[in-house]
Amino acid sequence: MTGTNEPSEQPTAGREAEPPTPQELRRLRRERRIAAVRDAERALARPGFLGTLRQRLALLDGVGDLYDLDEDGDLYGSGVVEALEEKVAGLLGKEAAAFFPTGTMAQQIALRCWAGRTGNATVALHSLAHPEVHERKAFTEVSGLRPVRLTSESRLPTADEVHDFEEPFGALMLELPLRDAGFVLPAFEELTEVVRAARERDAVVHFDGARLWESTVHFGRPLDEIAGLADSVYVSFYKSLDGYGGAAIAGPRSLVEEAKTWRHRYGGNVFQQFPTALSALAGLERELPRLPEYVHHARVIAAALREAFAESGVPWSRVHPAQPHTHEFQVWLPYAEDVLAEAALRQAEETGTLLFADAWDRGGPDLAFTEVSVRAAGLTWTACDVKTAVAEFVKRIADAESRADR
Repeated sequence: MTGTNEPSEQPTAGREAEPPTPQELRRLRRERRIAAVRDAERALARPGFLGTLRQRLALLDGVGDLYDLDEDGDLYGSGVVEALEEKVAGLLGKEAAAFFPTGTMAQQIALRCWAGRTGNATVALHSLAHPEVHERKAFTEVSGLRPVRLTSESRLPTADEVHDFEEPFGALMLELPLRDAGFVLPAFEELTEVVRAARERDAVVHFDGARLWESTVHFGRPLDEIAGLADSVYVSFYKSLDGYGGAAIAGPRSLVEEAKTWRHRYGGNVFQQFPTALSALAGLERELPRLPEYVHHARVIAAALREAFAESGVPWSRVHPAQPHTHEFQVWLPYAEDVLAEAALRQAEETGTLLFADAWDRGGPDLAFTEVSVRAAGLTWTACDVKTAVAEFVKRIADAESRADR
């Protein structure tokens, strides 16, 4: 005893402990999910960013083969950062590229630079585009841009929607692939028509290509040909390449030089960024060449999941897209997100197999979805492995439902 009047941490005799809050439940579930990713004997996906610091630092093993580590460290964008910029510009077939600490900053700056050239700060985009859903209205609040929504359908805007939109816009922004619609892409011919429709309206075209790296299989074109359709392109170094972070804008040299000026004004001209830049170079060397293999195997995994759930007895299921456009896709099931999250974690904890590594999100009443990403860890999974894992996962749904009802 302390002799103070402070409340005890133990529940009062005869009273049950207060149930955890939703925030506490989310925190605890995230901790379990991280442990499952690290400890499972077998996992369909092991997101690199959930690894330990030691595991993350291992990304830099062998980078001396990619860049001379005896050179001076970078200062405010020099050295290895410039080398990364040159490599990205070459891969995308653009005159120049600028490194940024975040994609949120990079795209705001690219589009405000275009607004200064076109005299129109209106940006036409999809209602599910990243700036509309995940950036707290940064386009408007920070950069004075005015987003307008071309469509809310679960696909990219069509050429007719661009051509017939009721008001002028200075830039068309296309997220390729459109993540929140299921990592979907148009056909290359459709994309070409959309770009042409924007140009006929005297608008510039900007690609939100955070995941553009893995689009070559679906489009059947090399990266530089895809990027060549746009006036400017944003790419990420961590979403598909597993780097520590960072992004780049590629486009005309004059635009990139202006973007670097705004990068300084936005506070993005960081003193030293060599760990992130080196991890990006490593991703371009190691992961980029493997992305087509991941895409092809994602189609095997998606087909196996679709068949397994159809045979499992669940009332309904959907794998979207049915044939993935990239190495990532969605799985939808008719249960609450907490139920499916608990079933996935219990499967990993009880069997050592983690089928669904990502969080489950609410899609409606008693409806939830998760994202599946097929990378190196998933290449060892056969269709039979997937079907066995689905059977074990479904066994635990009923138990998770009963726990949720208590």
